[in-house]
This record gives sequence, structure tokens and C-alpha cells, in this order.
Amino acid sequence: MNGFAGHVWVLSLVAAVCALLMVHLLAVRRTAGSSLTGAVVLTLAVAAIPAVRGEPPHYVAGVALTAGGVVAVVWATGRSRRQRSARRSALADYEAGTAAVPLFAALAERDRLAAELHDVAAHRLTGIVVAAGAALRLADRERTGDALRHADEAGREAVRELERLTELDATAAGFTEVDALAAAHAVDYRRTVDKAPAGSTEATYRVVREALTNAARYAEGATVRVRIDPTDDRDEPVRGGGDHPFVVTVTDDGGTVVEPGLGTGRGLAGLAATVTAAGGTFRAGPVGQDRREGWSVRASLPAATVLPLRRWPLWRGAAALDYALVSLAMALSLGASLLSADVPAPFGDLLPALVTVVLSGLHAVPLAWRSRAPGRALAAVLSALLLWWACDRAGWTQPPVSDIFLVYGWVELTLVHSVGVRLPWRPGLFAPLAVAAVGGLALASGSGITGSPAAAWAVLAGVLALPALAVWSWGSRTARRHERLRAADARRRVLLDRDADAAVSAQRLLFATGLRDTALQHARAVVAAAEEGDLRAVRVEARAGLTALRDLLSGLRAGDDADDAPPPTVSGITALAARYGAVVRYVGARRPLPAAVEVFAYRTACALMAVGVTLTVRTLPDGVEVSGPAPAVPSVERRLHALADAAGGTLSTTDRGAVRVWLPEAFAWRSE
Repeated sequence: MNGFAGHVWVLSLVAAVCALLMVHLLAVRRTAGSSLTGAVVLTLAVAAIPAVRGEPPHYVAGVALTAGGVVAVVWATGRSRRQRSARRSALADYEAGTAAVPLFAALAERDRLAAELHDVAAHRLTGIVVAAGAALRLADRERTGDALRHADEAGREAVRELERLTELDATAAGFTEVDALAAAHAVDYRRTVDKAPAGSTEATYRVVREALTNAARYAEGATVRVRIDPTDDRDEPVRGGGDHPFVVTVTDDGGTVVEPGLGTGRGLAGLAATVTAAGGTFRAGPVGQDRREGWSVRASLPAATVLPLRRWPLWRGAAALDYALVSLAMALSLGASLLSADVPAPFGDLLPALVTVVLSGLHAVPLAWRSRAPGRALAAVLSALLLWWACDRAGWTQPPVSDIFLVYGWVELTLVHSVGVRLPWRPGLFAPLAVAAVGGLALASGSGITGSPAAAWAVLAGVLALPALAVWSWGSRTARRHERLRAADARRRVLLDRDADAAVSAQRLLFATGLRDTALQHARAVVAAAEEGDLRAVRVEARAGLTALRDLLSGLRAGDDADDAPPPTVSGITALAARYGAVVRYVGARRPLPAAVEVFAYRTACALMAVGVTLTVRTLPDGVEVSGPAPAVPSVERRLHALADAAGGTLSTTDRGAVRVWLPEAFAWRSE
């Protein structure tokens, strides 16, 4: 019989180990929700066994608590392993892909300069051609003088703006520049919006400038109206959800084409991309059936952007292990006490049971603050231990506080390690000394201690100081290792930024050479002809400048694009979108993110990317959010869910049919 019982015990042990291994593997290979479901099912199954056998309720509760605590820790360690593996994979992709960063930075700068070149030169030179052509046709002396003065002023502005393109990036245009632009064209203008993000004001300026340029080309003599007014969110929805839009409209009542063939054919397409990237919507077209009846340009743009903090779900990241440790501490302090045939002494009466449960909770729950505030958590645990000592002295608790510290002192040591990781070494050094002092007091109150209590306390505190200092030193070394990793990441980014800046500077140099030999040369010739009073030469040079501009833009677009995959970074999403004919809207202050977070943001964008879509990348105070239209294929949504889960983030849907993937910045270091 004893042999049979021994075999049953061994089989039970093997079954328990196999079950825990399955929970661990499930947490490593599956998302948090599905693996947590498996862990809960296992805990309930274990608790059901003694219930079916007819064991007392307190015994069943003890089994459930103990099994739940152990399973929680096994599940949390599996989650931690899953995130470490995800982080290593992301870092490997980052190292392999960042060689393309300088190339794609140069391509992005090329596209930016091309867009600026189109907007600036086309705007100034078109006005010169139109004014000179009209004056030459009318052969009016006064009109000719006005055209020459305009050519001189506008030509000098064109020269200055073209030269600026080869310098550092200009500050984004604001509403003040829009006001000045409207005043210079003497149009019917009204603005009732005072504040907006820089991206919205820059897009507004470009919309108004392009629309006024087109009106000068195709609607001579028309009345042009420019309006910038707020509108109802329900009437003019903008992309990104939650932003309150304003509307920019530029309309004319029709006119005649004065100088055909001046445009490059890409102005409205570029505007649409700019407005969409700023989070708005754009449309342009004739007022009636024909352009001669009038033309309307309308852009809806966000006037405010709110970047909320994201709450860290309890079952994700380092918080998962913290709450699992809380479960384990509660399970061992309460569950183990309940595992007996008779009702344990601490639970015999209501008052002792209540005191035991409260003290156990006070001693265990602060573990949940281990990652966020380890110093306060340790102070709370030590206070609970002192309170337990006081209740023990009053005879209110069983077992004694000395037994509690001997069995559950790992709680204090766990927090000492966290203090070593999270806090500077000078204030952190008090943690192991405080644990040694309070722990020595708890042990010195045990029934087996004889002699002087003070001497026993001093000796026991000294003995406890050794393991406490060792654990704290381990935490400090871990903190230094993390700091070295962060420093290495920062150095890598500095070198990468330096290479990217060098590539951008080289692109600007090539661009400057092209400008110097083409549009810029003709713009200077316009100024010289205007000074000499030769209006025909002004018109010829301005038209030649526009032709050179068109050829230069065509040459830039025909340049060799990168055949390599874009770098797996947040900035690389722009190049990825260009290949799909998609648009990326960046919201929030752009700042360097940990390499692992950048890679996961890029992977998320890859999963969401499709032809013509608009993605929004929000840089939040505690991470980054990538959002876009909900995928029609279920497998893509499952992939997004797995990506967010592996990075410790979340996947959510909006009432506008979009999905949002939040990737916390803390993932990069908490998964260590």
C-alpha cells in the first residue's frame, strides 16, 4: 500500500510539473489573453480535485490559493521570456536594417526639397510671367511699369527662397505668414481660427499659396476668396479621431487662362498628400461644369491634438510579474496555512482570521509597486512587518512574526533587489540596512531566543545584512548593465544620425548645384532684366525658369530609388508608404525611441500598409501609437494582436473603423 501511495505521489508530481511547463510554454508562444485563460483553467482544475474528493472548504481554498500563486509566477516568467525574445528579434532587425538609414534620409530630403522647389519657384515665377504677359498684350506704359516693379520684387524673393532651400530646414509657416500671403495678393480674406498644430498651419499656407498661384494662371480677373473657419467635427471629420477641425477654402468665380503651359501638373497632388499627412482631408475641382465657371479648393485640418498617456495593463510587461509575485506571496502566507486536515489556528475565530488576512495582504500587495516605486513598496512591507510584530506581542496573531519572516522574507529581498535596480546607490543603500534591522527585530522576538533581546537583535541584524547587501548589490549591477545598454543605444543613434546628416548634406549639395545651373540662374536673370527695364526679357527668363524647374523636378523624380527595404524605424515608415502610394501622418513631438520600439512600430505599419491608406503615427509621452484602417483579412488583425502583445502593448478599435496599436517605450527595458 505504501508503495502504491509513493507511486501516486510521484505521478502527481510529474503531472504537476508537466502542467506548469505547459503554462510556461503557452505564455511564451501565445498572447496574454489566451495564455492567461489557460493558466486560470489549470488553477481551477487543480482546486476541483480536492473539492471532488470531499475535502473541507478551507483545504480546497488552500489548494486554490497555492496553485494560483505558483501558476501565476510560472505564467509571468513565460510572458517575460516572450518579451525578451521579441526584443532580441527586434534588435537584430534594427542592426541589420539601419545601414539603409542614410540612403533613405537622403531620399526623403530630396523629396522635401523637390516639393519646396515646386511651391516656391512656381509661385513667384508664375506671377512674373502672368504680369509681364498681360502688360505686353495691353502695351500700356503704366501697366508695363507695374509689371517691371513686380518682376524686380518677386524675382528677388524667388532668388532668396531658392537659395534658402539649400540651407537648414525653415521654420514651419504659421497663420501670420498666411495673413501676409493673402494681403500680398489683395484677395477677399477672412480667418477666424487662432491656434493650430504646426503641421496644420504649414499645410494651410501651402494650400493658400498653391490655390492663389493657380488662380493667377487660370483665372485672370476673377474674384478670389480665402476663408479659414472652424467647423463641426461631425460635418468635416479628420483622420486620427478626436481632433477638432477647421476648414480652409479658396474659391474664384472663373476667369481666363493668361499663360498656358506654366504648371508642372503635380501641384494639387502634392497638396492632397500634404493635407492628408497633416491629418486632414482635401478636395479640389470646378464649381460648375467647367473651370471657367469657377474653381474651389477645400482642406479640412485638425486644430488641436491631444496626446494621452496610455495605462499599462496589469497583465502585460513587468507588471505581470509584479502581480504574479503578489499572488504568490498571498498564496504562501494564506494558502499554505489552510492546507491541513483541521481548521488552522489563525482561522479558528473571526478576529484572528481577519488580522491574519489583513496583515498578509499588507505584506504582499506592495510587491505590485516593485517596478514603479520600489522604495515606497519596501517601506510599506517593512511597516506591515512591524505591525505584525506589534500584533504578535499583543497575542492577536498566529503564526508568530519570526516564522513569517523566516518563510516569507523573500518578499523583502525581492524589493531590495528592485531598489538596487531602480534607485541611486546612496539612497538605495538604506534598503538592505532597513531590512536587516526590521528582520532582526522579527527574528529576535521568536520563542527560541534566549538571553538579551538587544544582543540577539544586533547579532541577527548583522547576519541578515550580508544576504540583503548581496541582493542589493546584484540589483545595482543589473542597473549598471541596463545603463550600459542605454548608453550603447545612444551612441549607436549618434553615429547613425551623423551618417544620415552627412547623406542629407550631400543631397542638398547636389540639389544646390542643380538649382544654380537652372531655376536660380533664370531667377537672377529676371531681376537683371527688370532692372534694365526689358519686360520681354523678364517674361522669357521667367518662362525659361519655369521650364527649367519642370525639367529639374522630372529629373529628380526619375532618379534611381532605393531597391533595398526601408530601415525598420519610425522614419522608415514614410519610405514604406511611398511604395504603396500611401500617406503617413506623424503626430506629436518626434524624438528618438528605443530601437526595439522603433522596429515594432515599423512592423505594425507593415501589417497595416495597403495601397492608398493613411496611417497615423503618434509619439506619446510613454510610447508610440500606430493606427490605420482596420484590415479586412482576419489573419492581419491576428498578426497585429500578436505584435502588440509581444511588445507589451495593446490593440484597440475605434468607432470609425480604425485600429490602434500602442507600443510602450518601457518595453525596451522592462523586458530585460
